[in-house]
Amino acid sequence: MPIYEYRCDTCGFQKEYLQKVSDPLLTTCPECGKETFSKLLSAAGFQLKGSGWYATDFKGGSSCSAAKSDGPPPCQGGSGSCPSVS
Repeated sequence: MPIYEYRCDTCGFQKEYLQKVSDPLLTTCPECGKETFSKLLSAAGFQLKGSGWYATDFKGGSSCSAAKSDGPPPCQGGSGSCPSVS
């Protein structure tokens, strides 16, 4: 279940609640009783565990699949897009 953070616009009370996605939003502040309790937008935190592409691929190696292809060489300028080759 996700953890949602709420704050009251009237008194400034702030608290985290463990809720199901299907649970209704909380609107009444438990501190002051006003209907100005609203959910905050916050960054989600997660941790990747176990084996997978993030643990095994491109780790410390400088080889690139684009460098092994038969196409044009990759850009070295780092400006975002390659200039067209005539």
